[in-house]
Amino acid sequence: MPKTAPLRLSSPGVDRPPATLAGLLREWLPGQRWFAGKDRPVADLDVLSTTELFPGCLHLLVHASHTPVPSPGGTPPPGDCYQLLLGVREHISPRHARAYIGRVQEGPLAGLAVYDALQDPRSAELLLERLRHPGATGPLHFEADPAVSVPAGLTPRLLGAEQSNSSLVYGDRYILKVFRRIQPGVNPDLELPGALAAQGCKRVPAPVAWFRTAEPRAATLGVLQPFLPDASDGWALALRALAVGDEFTTEAHELGQATADVHLALAAAFPSASRPLAENDRTAAAMTEHLEAAAHSVPTLRPFVPGLQTAFGALVGRDAGPPAQRIHGDLHLGQVLRAGRDWFVIDFEGEPSKPLAERRSAQSPVRDIAGMLRSFDYAARQRRPWRPEWARRCRDAFCAGYAARAGWDPRTQHALLRAYETDRAVYEVLYEARHRPDWLPVPMAAIERLAVRGG
Repeated sequence: MPKTAPLRLSSPGVDRPPATLAGLLREWLPGQRWFAGKDRPVADLDVLSTTELFPGCLHLLVHASHTPVPSPGGTPPPGDCYQLLLGVREHISPRHARAYIGRVQEGPLAGLAVYDALQDPRSAELLLERLRHPGATGPLHFEADPAVSVPAGLTPRLLGAEQSNSSLVYGDRYILKVFRRIQPGVNPDLELPGALAAQGCKRVPAPVAWFRTAEPRAATLGVLQPFLPDASDGWALALRALAVGDEFTTEAHELGQATADVHLALAAAFPSASRPLAENDRTAAAMTEHLEAAAHSVPTLRPFVPGLQTAFGALVGRDAGPPAQRIHGDLHLGQVLRAGRDWFVIDFEGEPSKPLAERRSAQSPVRDIAGMLRSFDYAARQRRPWRPEWARRCRDAFCAGYAARAGWDPRTQHALLRAYETDRAVYEVLYEARHRPDWLPVPMAAIERLAVRGG
């Protein structure tokens, strides 16, 4: 029977882990799907805080440093902060084999085996218990909505589909998202659903519990929300419709309405000033910079740069469009769920690779709309023959549904919509070239349309 080790470690601000633990983590981190620096080896690892969360489980915030690599548009940050929950035992049972990281050879953990505690059902159960009983453990603070009573004894299971975070489902009633890449400040995935719930918006599952850290800087670490067990994500539903030759326009129209409902509630929760005319000039300049950096990395994009630049240039001096406001920031078919006839919007974290301050800033709602329009195009190109007319009908239905709720039609903002859709397609080209080269033809088809025919 594996025994839990007495750790005697609960001090925030530890400078460095034992050398062998640091070495184990340096090797293990790049293999995790949520690790952002896969293309840059970990040069060094510093522990920012260490807390014994409960017996046999350490909570760590670590900073993984990389050798800076200059690139167009500036040099990326040399590293990132990550949240780790490490189980520590004398012996590893077979159920921990896949989570095993290694055995520490020195320091307080000498001779003990270390593994990813989120893959351990017992640790997952204890983590939920900690959320059910608000309070502090060292620099960690556990908080909850007093109006919601989360029952004990819910069976946990770790979801395997997420890329940038880790999620645990408890008894098919609640889902806990544990953020992996940590940035100082309030995470939008806690902030926005909470604000939407306060506005009475029913399109988003409201947070029921969460935890954060106060050291070394305040940051959100995880959020517990209701789980929708009978829901299907929009991506799966769209592909299912395509596979059997069905239309998806009714669903797309209702999704447009749901998106507008969320935008209207966010505008009410976070009032902001109208966009000045110069804002479009700054947006165009930023998009042009993204394009130039992407073309430097992906030669296939270079012949289309002059045509794509016209999409951004068309913004200069034009009406700024709808007022800037808080938005989702990464809206696509995989970020929406349909339960019965209702659409729900999830994952308000935004693009995890962008600075938190940017993700929390007011932006044009057209950015979200463009992201969803690109997602319809992606779905239509998952198998041959490609179905561009299917995507066009879905796009029109989505915009019509949005207009019916929001009071303005995204299609009337042609220059703004084209620019944001172009910027999104450029991002997709860079992502697919780095991570899924076989998918590169999908965004390149949009690049050709946007550059050659103007949208």
